[in-house]
Amino acid sequence: MQQKNERRTNRERAETTRALLISAARKLFVEKSYSATATPEIADAAGVTRGAMYHHFEDKQALFRAVVEQEAAAAATEIETASNQYPSAMEALVAGTKAYLNSMSVPGRTRLMLLDGPAVLGRETMDSIDDRNGNRTLREGLDQAIRAGEIKKLPLQALTSILGAAFDRAALAIGQGANEVDQMTVLIALFDGLRRKSD
Repeated sequence: MQQKNERRTNRERAETTRALLISAARKLFVEKSYSATATPEIADAAGVTRGAMYHHFEDKQALFRAVVEQEAAAAATEIETASNQYPSAMEALVAGTKAYLNSMSVPGRTRLMLLDGPAVLGRETMDSIDDRNGNRTLREGLDQAIRAGEIKKLPLQALTSILGAAFDRAALAIGQGANEVDQMTVLIALFDGLRRKSD
């Protein structure tokens, strides 16, 4: 019994250390940028040794990836929470779009996911992360709308990719001072253009 408790304690300790490192790294990456942040700074900010940091993460890039994956998962959760409240697939898509833009307004998130992410991790890796998170929620929402006959039947993966890119551009524009209502109006218009015309 004691051995099980020790194992659980070790696991909890490891999870706590990992969370501290991710939190410290996120703060520094946002404040200073990925390239200007050194690993000793991250370890110091997290209150752990560099050895402990490298026990959890192979290098700074691996730690950055963990930060980005956490951001992407948080955004996806916000989208799902908002869109699950609506019975209509189209209403859920609109709610999910609003939730996405709101989620991307979290300080630093747009920079981490849409600017530094592709530059540091590469487009293929970022697409993979997005495909498991934000684009997954969009793809599922579009699939439901197609199945419900609310929007035209189009190639799902291509539709998801193109609309996802439009969402990202809107988030970047808002981050640079563009009017959020204008961006949202255009995104909703894209959905309206997908509606099936009644026979």
